[in-house]
Amino acid sequence: MEEGVGAVLNRMGRIVTDHPVNTCLAPDLPFAPFDDLLIHQVLVNLLENAARHTPPGTPIDLSACVKDQQLVVEVAARGPGLPADTDRLFDKFVRGADSASRKGAGLGLTICRGIIELHGGRIQAENRPGGGAVFRFSLPLEGSPPPATLPDPLT
Repeated sequence: MEEGVGAVLNRMGRIVTDHPVNTCLAPDLPFAPFDDLLIHQVLVNLLENAARHTPPGTPIDLSACVKDQQLVVEVAARGPGLPADTDRLFDKFVRGADSASRKGAGLGLTICRGIIELHGGRIQAENRPGGGAVFRFSLPLEGSPPPATLPDPLT
């Protein structure tokens, strides 16, 4: 996970410059059976969303730990928060309430959900105490990674 986070942050370029990313990765993270490229895409999508919905200079928190035999990863930011029906955020073509002037087709979180579920995991979103949002996904620590094919978000 550590190498993957580093690779993603390097790939993110300007977004990371406009939004400092605070990382907190548990020192004893075990290897988890996941497809690196697919999980990297999930992290990119979540970090881009956090940056898109927060003012420049606002920090983004990225953490990972093990809980209940699952790798748990969180991306959190201090933006406007989420609508009451957070489950709908993962539906196709759904965009945030402040997205009228922003680009995007509303597929990023749908793709994230497909990738995480393909790995046998779960993804969820909730408002942070004190404002903002946190997106959390969990992956099982046992098993084998799925085949490296991206799920089609339109099906």
